[in-house]
Amino acid sequence: MSQNISLSIKESWKETISNTSDRAKLIIGSVLIFIILALMPQFFNKIEQRNGVVLHDWVLAAIPPHNVSVAIFIVIWGMGLLILYRALYKPRIYIIYVWALIVVCLVRMATISFVALNPPIGLIPLADPLTGVFYGEASITKDLFFSGHIATLTLIFLCLDKKSDKMIALGAIITVACLLLIQHIHYSIDILASPIITYTCFRLAKYSLF
Repeated sequence: MSQNISLSIKESWKETISNTSDRAKLIIGSVLIFIILALMPQFFNKIEQRNGVVLHDWVLAAIPPHNVSVAIFIVIWGMGLLILYRALYKPRIYIIYVWALIVVCLVRMATISFVALNPPIGLIPLADPLTGVFYGEASITKDLFFSGHIATLTLIFLCLDKKSDKMIALGAIITVACLLLIQHIHYSIDILASPIITYTCFRLAKYSLF
């Protein structure tokens, strides 16, 4: 059984790599996202030095802040493992995801640069040892508009094929959205705008690729 699974994975990737176009998308996309992620700590550290405005958010005002970092960590990285598992059998999922992520990262860096916000009142910094790699040593709290956590989960939702997987991903989006508000990590507008912007980025990337 395990041998058949290994063969299936090997054949899927062999077919993708043997296709010149898919191979180019795979390699270039992987290199570009690596470069962007490597530059992120410098970008976020710079953003953290500036002063922005504090929004009056009636949703956050009605929610007492609590630290739910562990729950956020579990949901996001659990979904990351799910799409990684699906991509092992279908490399096209990885290709679409990585290129859409490139667009999302660039657009998000642009919106964060133009929309200068200070952290919400009552913010409790998120403790995530894995995501922290992309932020450097400093505690980053001003990467607000739009939510990267929701963008990540929305991309996973859009890239997954199976209906059951999409239902799980949708549940993850709703769950993390609520948890982010509970921890006061984002304003409600950051969370509401994220799926819309991410969907636009996804369609742009997919249209360009295929």
